[in-house]
Amino acid sequence: MKQLTIAKIGGNIIDSPELLDIFLDDFRAIEGAKILVHGGGKIATRTAKEMGIEATMIDGRRVTDLAMLRVVTMVYGGLVNKNIVAALQRKGVNAIGLTGADGAIITSRKRSPEPIDYGYVGDPIAVSTKTAISLIEAGLVPILAPLTYADGEILNTNADTIAQTMATALSVEYNIVLQYKFEKSGVLLDLEDENSLIEHITPELFKELSSSGKVHSGMLPKIANALDAAASGVGAIFIGKTKITL
Repeated sequence: MKQLTIAKIGGNIIDSPELLDIFLDDFRAIEGAKILVHGGGKIATRTAKEMGIEATMIDGRRVTDLAMLRVVTMVYGGLVNKNIVAALQRKGVNAIGLTGADGAIITSRKRSPEPIDYGYVGDPIAVSTKTAISLIEAGLVPILAPLTYADGEILNTNADTIAQTMATALSVEYNIVLQYKFEKSGVLLDLEDENSLIEHITPELFKELSSSGKVHSGMLPKIANALDAAASGVGAIFIGKTKITL
């Protein structure tokens, strides 16, 4: 099977023109088929504040009421997505910006309000591999915003989960390399010390890191998504330089 690289970048890279330009140069250099999934939460929070809308977070996750849904749709699907597409076009990458609703590429289920009501938030349930493959085979590079849809309704969706969902669905057709990219070199025991990199994480080590609190809480969902991808047949998974395996 052919190789497909799926890379996900977070808000700290997107928020820094310098870091984003470096990443996009690295992304351009990836050979073969590729997909980019992006976040952009910090920009969404700033934009909402400028509009007089305060962001509400619960356990590090954004509550998306109707007003915030309008903001994230504008920011993720418009401002951030199209700026990345334009930057990649300038670098010679024939990118196409998408949300989950475009080509029905990612459908989702609106999250239950129990035990916590996060509002207009979706959990992916299906990927149109036909749409994704047709774009790739046409020589296009999909750039996915963290928005999915259910019953014609746009839903805010975790970008790490979108990357994992795409990787799992397309692993039937491609040898997948899944990369979670952010401003650090990988999973660190000490956020201030790049030399504290954990080079290899297994489910057993993940349990130990979770229970001991040795890894920053925001990293735990990312590792969990990566392990889910590994369990679903994705062959090569990296969080920065940290390799994730079963």
